[in-house]
Amino acid sequence: MSAAEVRRAAVLGSPIGHSRSPDLHLAAYRALGLTGWTYERIECTAEQLPDVVGGAGPDWVGFSVTMPGKFAALESASSCTERARLIGAANTLVRTDDGWHADNTDVDGVSGALRGAGIEPAERAAVIVGAGGTARPAIVALAAMGITSLTVVARDATRAHGALELAQRVGLPASVIGFGDAALSSVCASSGVLVSTVPAEAAAPYSDSLAAAPAILDVIYHPWPTELAAKAHDRGSAVVGGLEMLLNQAFTQVELFTGQPAPRAAMASALR
Repeated sequence: MSAAEVRRAAVLGSPIGHSRSPDLHLAAYRALGLTGWTYERIECTAEQLPDVVGGAGPDWVGFSVTMPGKFAALESASSCTERARLIGAANTLVRTDDGWHADNTDVDGVSGALRGAGIEPAERAAVIVGAGGTARPAIVALAAMGITSLTVVARDATRAHGALELAQRVGLPASVIGFGDAALSSVCASSGVLVSTVPAEAAAPYSDSLAAAPAILDVIYHPWPTELAAKAHDRGSAVVGGLEMLLNQAFTQVELFTGQPAPRAAMASALR
């Protein structure tokens, strides 16, 4: 394949106008000399995703997938990585000779963002705020980083069932507490890291308690800082934002799409 050959990729989601993925991927393609490669945003619901992916011609190399299409992405794939199967959702589809191969690079996004900030929670407890789609790759990432136990903060135990089940499958003792639980602040303070996967406005009423954690990854990147991030920063906690997670998961996507090492400095510069 020559550098000038036309190859296409895109991010699928709804709403999609805010996505910074094109900045990252286009910077990578330019740095790699892939002059014929393009990357765009496509407004796409979960229901529309199978038709969009299934109708992609041979010039399409891959799709990044954001909400609400991550479950549909895995279902649309002909093969998948073990971590995508374990999580039950995919944020990456890569063209292969046999169809679309699914992965979940959000795992790399979480671990890379934390390690990039010098946060190593091995042999410590962890807290995850929320039990939805983003919580699942965070659980897999934290387990691989060597945490000893997990507390899921959720509105009720029923909502957290899937997250607790996943934690059990990756060998993590896990429990759930509510946002209004009197022990929330002490649980956060005794943890090695807290990962918030909920919208900024959902965490805000409980930010005083959540900000007691010594290290925090808030997956939100717009608007920034969130109330949680600001309070944690004021308390002297290590704080990492969602742009770092986005960047680190994109490194793996670029490598899967292009077959070349990600030009990390160029991609990081595109976000700044």
